[in-house]
Amino acid sequence: MKTRKIGQFDAGEIGLGCMNLSHAYGEPPTPEAGIRILHKALDLGVTHFDSAALYGFGRNEALVGPALKPSREGIFLVSKCGMQGVDGKRVIDGRPQTLRATLEMSLRRLETDYIDLYYLHRWDKQVPIEASVGEMARMIEEGKIRAIGLSEVSAATLRKAHAVHPITAVQSEYSLWSRNAEIATIDACAEIGAAFVAFSPLARGYLANLALDPEAFAAKDIRRTMPRFQPPHFSANAKLLSEYHRIAEAVGCTPGQLALAWVLQKAPHIHVIPGTTSLAHLEENITAGAIALSPETIASIEQLMNQNTISGPRYPAPVQAEVDTEQFSDEA
Repeated sequence: MKTRKIGQFDAGEIGLGCMNLSHAYGEPPTPEAGIRILHKALDLGVTHFDSAALYGFGRNEALVGPALKPSREGIFLVSKCGMQGVDGKRVIDGRPQTLRATLEMSLRRLETDYIDLYYLHRWDKQVPIEASVGEMARMIEEGKIRAIGLSEVSAATLRKAHAVHPITAVQSEYSLWSRNAEIATIDACAEIGAAFVAFSPLARGYLANLALDPEAFAAKDIRRTMPRFQPPHFSANAKLLSEYHRIAEAVGCTPGQLALAWVLQKAPHIHVIPGTTSLAHLEENITAGAIALSPETIASIEQLMNQNTISGPRYPAPVQAEVDTEQFSDEA
């Protein structure tokens, strides 16, 4: 596993997004199956593990922490605050006292004394970003977290936060079909010395599965609410996949590996954290770092898939209103 910098730390360039093990895509795997995924990731050289208080409303941290505890000193353990489950509902709350309470619960569930990178999962627009980050800075002073990150924020918000305390990483969706981070955030991260961590680099499965069928999604799969997986958008997006898979075959890799290799080659400060519940897909993802794409291949897939060729917004309007990321002119 090649490493890249996240602040003062060296972390594997391909991490594991742990959300899938407890949350979001229908019925999660059993805890025993989730532990097998985590242990196999360790065996494959993964060091960067990404969880959150929101995932499974605490169950993900309770799974990840004990499973990785014997390897704690050799891993880069990540979690998030500012968005969690309250009485069975997802709530965004960036008040300092809430962030503090969330941290203490996360430390107990993760069975650790400190978290290497702690993200503000969403900026609560009712609370100045300076107030939320100021409380997180105090967590660093106390030794309970080692670095601060932000998720789904704009370059302007990043700079406001960075003026209060250095921001080590920004995590946002980034893939061939979600290119918003290219507007300003990726460059802003490079300017301040922060890493950019791409979640959903496989476009929530779209880029990894030619036969993906949204009608077969589980009842509680969050993709059911996402416009790109709904009519009429998905049928338009599905038409791009045959050519995309042809390009992957020409490169000699799987479609998923092509997607991950593309993200990693965009800039040296970018990390990817694909998630999976499959041991085979996990191994496939981890080996994507060895794939080098030619300029011609990169140009071909970028021409095929970009903000002008993908149909539909990435989030429904109420969810888009909760995030702070830049939008292309035709999205606003």
